[in-house]
Amino acid sequence: MALHAKTVERVFRFGALELPDPDPATPADEVKRLYAAQYPELTTAAVKGPELNGGRQVYVFERSVGTKG
Repeated sequence: MALHAKTVERVFRFGALELPDPDPATPADEVKRLYAAQYPELTTAAVKGPELNGGRQVYVFERSVGTKG
């Protein structure tokens, strides 16, 4: 029986959005920084994951919840 390597797709979730992986070689924190240009809330978000879901690695960008002052 031969073994076959299979690449796993990465996706990034931010709220209801599912963002594609710009480059599989880029670390998740760097992807967050890249998307922060479009979504400024990501500058303070945490990266959770990956979690395998349906054959994909899913990372979640979670907003920091807190109060000012």
